[in-house]
Amino acid sequence: MTSSRALLPVEGMTCAACAGRVKRALLAVPGVSGAEVNPASGQAEVTGTAAADALAAAVTKAGYHVPEAVIDLSIGGMTCASCVGRVERALARVPGVLEVSVNLATERAHLRVVAGTEQAALAAAVTSAGYRLLGADAATIEDPGARRESRDLLLAGLLTAPFLVGMLGMAVGRDWMPGAWWQLALATPVTFGLGARFWRAGWAALRDGSGNMDQLVALGTGAAWALSFYLLLRHGAEHAVHGLYFEAAAVVVFFILLGKWLEARAKRATGAAIRALLDLAPRMARRIEDGQEVELPAAALTVGDLVAVRPGERIPADGTVREGRAGVDESALTGESRPVEKEAGSTVATGTVALDGRLVIEVRAVGGETVLARVAALVAAAQASRAPVQKLVDRVSGIFVPVVLGIAAVTLMGWLLAGADMEAAVITAVSVLVIACPCALGLATPAAIMAGTGAAARAGILVRDVEAIERAREITFVAFDKTGTLTEGRPRLAALHAAPGVTDALRLAAALQAGSEHPLARAVLAASGPATPAAAFRALPGRGVEGEVDGRHVALGSPRLLAERGAEAGPLADAARTEAAQGRSLAWLIEGDRALALLAFEDTEKPGAAAAIAGLRAMGVRAAMLSGDIPEAAEAAAQRLGLDEVVAGVLPEGKAARVAEWQQQGHHVAMVGDGVNDAPALAQADLGIAMGTGTDVAIAAAGITLLRGEPALVPAALDIARRTRARIRHNLIWAFGYNVVGLPLAAFGMLSPVVAGAAMAASSVSVLAGALLLARWRPQEDVR
Repeated sequence: MTSSRALLPVEGMTCAACAGRVKRALLAVPGVSGAEVNPASGQAEVTGTAAADALAAAVTKAGYHVPEAVIDLSIGGMTCASCVGRVERALARVPGVLEVSVNLATERAHLRVVAGTEQAALAAAVTSAGYRLLGADAATIEDPGARRESRDLLLAGLLTAPFLVGMLGMAVGRDWMPGAWWQLALATPVTFGLGARFWRAGWAALRDGSGNMDQLVALGTGAAWALSFYLLLRHGAEHAVHGLYFEAAAVVVFFILLGKWLEARAKRATGAAIRALLDLAPRMARRIEDGQEVELPAAALTVGDLVAVRPGERIPADGTVREGRAGVDESALTGESRPVEKEAGSTVATGTVALDGRLVIEVRAVGGETVLARVAALVAAAQASRAPVQKLVDRVSGIFVPVVLGIAAVTLMGWLLAGADMEAAVITAVSVLVIACPCALGLATPAAIMAGTGAAARAGILVRDVEAIERAREITFVAFDKTGTLTEGRPRLAALHAAPGVTDALRLAAALQAGSEHPLARAVLAASGPATPAAAFRALPGRGVEGEVDGRHVALGSPRLLAERGAEAGPLADAARTEAAQGRSLAWLIEGDRALALLAFEDTEKPGAAAAIAGLRAMGVRAAMLSGDIPEAAEAAAQRLGLDEVVAGVLPEGKAARVAEWQQQGHHVAMVGDGVNDAPALAQADLGIAMGTGTDVAIAAAGITLLRGEPALVPAALDIARRTRARIRHNLIWAFGYNVVGLPLAAFGMLSPVVAGAAMAASSVSVLAGALLLARWRPQEDVR
C-alpha cells in the first residue's frame, strides 16, 4: 500500500499541549510515518498508510474528536453484486473515508467520511473503478461546532447572569447576590454540565500521562465549587452566603466559554483563505454530448471533456478554450482586478468567471490536479507547517501544566504556612490554576501563519512554508531575471539586418524557431508567418538553437554563440553596435563561420517594474538584474528601472554562481525568475520567488510563487513575510508575558478567580485579534 498524505480535522484542542497529545496518538498508529498538528486550524497532517478510521479512533482515544459527514453518491453502470464490491473497495481506499455501503437497487453509495473529504477524490475513485458518478449530496451528521459553542455560551450566560448582577452590586455597595442555595443551583450545571468538556478532556490527558489546559480549568473551578459546597454545609445558608465562591466557578466557566466562542470565530476568519478558494469551484457543469449541453456534477468531469460556460458562470475545470471569446475575471484566484481576455487557444482555470461571452472549454485537469486545488493545497501546507520557534513553544508547553500545578501547590502551602485560613489559600491556588492557561501560547504562532499566508494568497502570493517566511524576513538583496520578469516577455522583431547577398534570412530563422514557445521565437514567427520546422533540431542552452534547413546547417543565437562558432560580424558589426546602443536584444543567424543576419528585438518593461524596485529600496533592500541578454540591452533596461547592479550575458549556471558570490559577500539573496534557465539560481538563492506565469520547473524551485507576473508583488511578498514574522514574535511575547505577569499576581492573592478567568480568555482572544489585523493586509495599501 502506497504512502499518502491526509489532512484530518480535530475538534477539542485548546492549546499546544493538546496538539502534542494528538500528535503522539497519531504517531502510535501502525502505518503512520509522520504527523503535524496545528491547534489554530484544528487540523492534523498525517503521512503514511494507516486507514482513516484508525486515525479517527486514535484521536478519539486521546480525548478529542474528528468531525464526520455523510455523503450520498449516485453511481451509474453497476449491474451485479461484484460491481457493488468493486465500488466499495475503490471508495474505501480514498483518504478520509471511514465507512462505505453501496446499494445496487438504488444505485447509491452511502459514505461516512471525515469532514472536508474532497468529493473530487471520490469521483476519481468511482471513475477509476469503471463506473460513472451521476451526482452527490453531502450532509454533516455532527452538530456543527459553531452552533454547539453558541448554544453552550448562551445557556452559560443565562445561568451566570445573576452572579454577574450580584458582582456588580458588590462593586456599588449593594447586596444583589442570590441566596446560597440558589447559588448552588445555578453554579452546579455550569461547572459540571457546560464545563463537563474540561473534565472529560482533562481526564483523557491524565490517562495519557500528560497535562493540558482543561485540567487547570477543571481543577480550579472544581476546587472553588467544592470549597463553597463545604462551607455551605458547615455554616448553613444564612451564615455562608457571603463567604461562598460558587460565582467564581460559574463565571470562570462562562468567561472561558466566551473566549472559546471568540476563538472559534477568529479561527474561521483566519482560515477563510482556503475555504474561499475551494468555494470558487462550481458544483455543476454543462458537458457537451452530441452537440447538446448536459448538466452534471463538476466532480464527474474527466480530461478531454468539452464543457460550455455561459456569461456570468464560473469555469468548472482547468482547460483550453476551443470556441468563443470572453473577458474572464481571475481576481479571486490571482488577485488581478482587471478581466483577462480569453479566446481560442487560451488557458482557463477552475473557479474563474466568464464575464461577457460563451466559452467552450476542453478539460485539461480536474480534481486535485487543477490550479485551484494546487493553490489551496499550497496554502493549506503552508498553514500546517511549523515555524522553528514553535519547537521552543512545544517544549515549554510540554512541561507547562506540571509546573503550574506545582506553583499552585506551593501557593496553597505558602498561604497556609503564612497563617491564612484554608478558604483564602484555596481560592488563591484556584486563581493560579485558572490564569495559567497555555491557550495563547499554543495559538501564537499558527494563528499568525494562517492569517499571513491567507492574506498573501488573496493577493496572489503563495508561500510554500514557514521557512520561506523566515528567509524572506532576512532578505537584503533581490536579483531579478529580465525577460518575462521585469519586462513583458513579449518581444517583437524590431529590425533585421542581412549580410550582402542574403535574401532568405527571416525564412531560415523562422524554420529554426518553428514550434518553440520561447518569447523570441514567437516574435520571429509573428514577423514571418507559419514556417516548416528545421530538421536535426537541437537546443543550445543559454546560447540558442541549431538545425538543418534545405540541407544547410544553420544556427540562431546570442553573441556568445557567434563567438563560440568563430564567426565574424563582418559588415553587420556597425548595425550590431547601433541596435545594442538602443537597448535591443540581439540574435545572430549563423552558417559555418559566417554571420548571415542580425535580428534585433525590443521588449517593454512591465508597468509596475520601476515601482517595485523603488519599493524594495524603500524597504532597505538592494535590487539587481541577472540576465543572459547582451550587456548593452540589460544595462539600458536597468538604467530605466533604477536597479543597483547589472550582470548580463550569463548562462543558467552563471546566474547561480553570481547568486553564490552575493551570498559570500554577506547578502541574503532572493532570486526572482520565471524560466527553466532561472531554476538553478532560484535553488541557490536564500529565497526563490517564481512568477506563476513561468514554468513548472521555476515554480518547483521557489519558496514563494507569484500567481500574477507583476514585479510589484515582490516587495509585497517580502512585506507580508516580515509582518507575519513580526506578528509571531509579538504574539509569543504577549503569551509569555501574560503568564510571567499573571502567575505571580495570582500567587500573591492579587487576582480573584473571576478576574483570572476573564484575563485568561482575553489573552487568547487578543492573540487571535492580532492575527486578524494581519489578515486585513492588502499590498495596494501597505507597499509602495
